[in-house]
Amino acid sequence: MYVEKTCEEIAALVRGRLSGSCRQTLIGVASLKEAMPSDVAFLGNEKYREQVLPSRAGVVLVPETYDVAPPDGRAWVFCADPSQAFSILVSLFTPPPISYEPGIHPSAIIAGDAVVATSAHVGPCAVIGAKAQIGEHCVIGPSCVIGQESSIGEHSLLYARVVIRERCIIGKRVIMHPGVVIGADGFGYNSTPQGHEKVPQVGIVQIDDDVEIGANSCVDRARFGRTWVQQGTKIDNLVQIGHNVQIGAGCLIVSQAGISGSSTLGRGVILAGQVGVAGHLTLGDGAIVMAQSGISKDLAPGAVVFGTPAMDRRDYAKQSMYIGRLDKTAASIKELTREIGELKAKLASLEEKK
Repeated sequence: MYVEKTCEEIAALVRGRLSGSCRQTLIGVASLKEAMPSDVAFLGNEKYREQVLPSRAGVVLVPETYDVAPPDGRAWVFCADPSQAFSILVSLFTPPPISYEPGIHPSAIIAGDAVVATSAHVGPCAVIGAKAQIGEHCVIGPSCVIGQESSIGEHSLLYARVVIRERCIIGKRVIMHPGVVIGADGFGYNSTPQGHEKVPQVGIVQIDDDVEIGANSCVDRARFGRTWVQQGTKIDNLVQIGHNVQIGAGCLIVSQAGISGSSTLGRGVILAGQVGVAGHLTLGDGAIVMAQSGISKDLAPGAVVFGTPAMDRRDYAKQSMYIGRLDKTAASIKELTREIGELKAKLASLEEKK
């Protein structure tokens, strides 16, 4: 069923200021490049500014600083935060989320002493181990495996093929996307002349409330104690978190990042894509590590670093600039060396004439 809105209604919904008027009712959202006249688009980044006028979108959400008038038949809605306003409209125009009926699929395997709330949904071929606990309104997707004595808090959503190994603790309103593995053994071995001897990994993983973990990411169980992801942290796809790592509340960890064992992230830390953090380090509250950086030492709170090994991003920018000038610098040094040689020869000649 389509939702139809006028441009005036769109402006009111996002509490924006309308300029211009579109001829069609609005029935969807799209990017600036792909939008049709019945769509709403947005300008969330200045790098896409040149796409606004050529776009076919009937309405474009723009920042208050945007200074180009809308063409005839189209409208701008000026917003303090176009991206946030667009999120409101996405929720309005997109289909409602899939609903899950309470109950247990006949093909699911549930241990006799497991506790599954009557309001929970357990999908096809899911396995729930002995003494596991599944909270109210949880969704356990197809082929998920919940290990013995693990617990899942209320309103948590586990998509297909999530694995929670034994004794792990999952909080409330946690979202785990397909292929997530929680509680696999940490990577620990003692190397001996006879080979690599496995170090037992007998701890757990604790995931606090409102955490979201992307597809095929892994959080390893602790060697002892716990690996701990605290409240509200968001983890992208393909992230590896080693044993005994502690991640503070409200962190953002982007795809292909890896955190080695026993490192600690403070509150609100951001790791961009493909960041590597060595083991036994501490990253202070609010630290930001830019993409593909390698962290080999502790970071102070609020540090913003880049590079491998990571350094202050301003120092990295200076060094990159100097590296780009090496050819010219080398040519200048060569010329200076030649001139110095000529001057030395002239001085030697003058000395001889004395």
